Amino acid sequence: MPQKPWHQDGLRFTCTQCGDCCTGAPGYVWVNQEEIKQLAAATGEDVEHFEKLYVRKIGIRKSLVEFPNGDCVFFDSESRRCTVYEARPRQCRTWPFWDSNLRSPEDWEETCRICPGSGKGRLYQIQEIEAQRKVMRI
Repeated sequence: MPQKPWHQDGLRFTCTQCGDCCTGAPGYVWVNQEEIKQLAAATGEDVEHFEKLYVRKIGIRKSLVEFPNGDCVFFDSESRRCTVYEARPRQCRTWPFWDSNLRSPEDWEETCRICPGSGKGRLYQIQEIEAQRKVMRI
């Protein structure tokens, strides 16, 4: 009989729109071609030009570029908001329900420490969490 996940009773999360997940240490925001197309449309760019401006190739994958300080290129530091929120990539849409945050209660506690909306707000049921986790493996 398979063991039930430690978070079987659900987890709480509400986006506080603090921008902390869009800023900080350098990293990757993985994007696929469909997301690139949607982001290009949101910015009013054609796909080819959008990719030249905002996408970098990492091996065989693609990631959004960042500012030198690690902030996402679409993060507006003055308003502390995402300028392409409605078209944001699946990696952003599925935060904080990533494998890396759900491995253990300790990993979730660390997520709650760095993200003010994790552990608070709406209770997500295990089915919702697992559906989001399957979308993006990070």
